[in-house]
Amino acid sequence: MTISHHLDDSTIIAHAAGSLGEAMGIVVATHVAFCSDCRDALRRAERIGGALMNEASSNVSSQCKADTLERLLASPILKPEAKTASRTGLPLVLANRIGDLPISELPWKKKAPGISVFDVPMPNNARGQLKLLSIAPGKSMPEHGHGGEELTLILSGSYSDHTGKYAAGDIADLDEEVEHTPVVDSDTPCICLIATEAPTRFKSVFARLMQPFVGI
Repeated sequence: MTISHHLDDSTIIAHAAGSLGEAMGIVVATHVAFCSDCRDALRRAERIGGALMNEASSNVSSQCKADTLERLLASPILKPEAKTASRTGLPLVLANRIGDLPISELPWKKKAPGISVFDVPMPNNARGQLKLLSIAPGKSMPEHGHGGEELTLILSGSYSDHTGKYAAGDIADLDEEVEHTPVVDSDTPCICLIATEAPTRFKSVFARLMQPFVGI
């Protein structure tokens, strides 16, 4: 797998610090299971963070250190690993969320011609939304921006927009300043894992009217 699009440095640092929401954290951990470059970058960020914490805590009481460690262990930081589930072939961090079914056998919900969605189960108090999105060959998403940070990881197929071509393993690390029109350019559906902080901002009136039904 050749990966051309990687995580932003700020996202890697935020994940290492445990400040990403759970939905974003699952996408990051799934990507780094595929991507050795981002996996190494995440490990470096964790080492740097650990060194800074040790230096900053030199004058902190033992009880404070113990309380801080307990909070860190309880936080939803997902460690970088490259293990995959035997049946689905997906990284364990994602396979553990969607179960043993292969992606093709999940209970997809058709939201529009050529577009289907699977809501990845998340705790009620989880920050952000996590979805699998399947878009048929030749289909495009309407031009849109983002209400906050968005991570889109390609699991199979590919799409292109003005920022480049995204294929399996690539991740689009986007913020509210980016507007684009992704077009699926593969012969098979493009299946993406998407974590969002806020609803997508569609530009056309029709897309905005359809948004509550599509759920993106």
